[in-house]
Amino acid sequence: MSETVKQTIDMLEMLPDHEQNLALEIVKRLVLAWDPDFTKLTPEERRHLESAENGEYFDLENIDWDNVDSD
Repeated sequence: MSETVKQTIDMLEMLPDHEQNLALEIVKRLVLAWDPDFTKLTPEERRHLESAENGEYFDLENIDWDNVDSD
């Protein structure tokens, strides 16, 4: 997670719940404007994809499923 994302999360946590929901909707609109079909890869996703294409893979036993983002 980048420092910018961490700072954004910290700032959002200061807001009241109803304002957090508004901020979430704004972020959703920004993401949709950037990638309307959710087809672009983040830099981390690109690294994972390139690793997989080069024969590298993740062992399922090494994945911490309790901390996997499900966004």
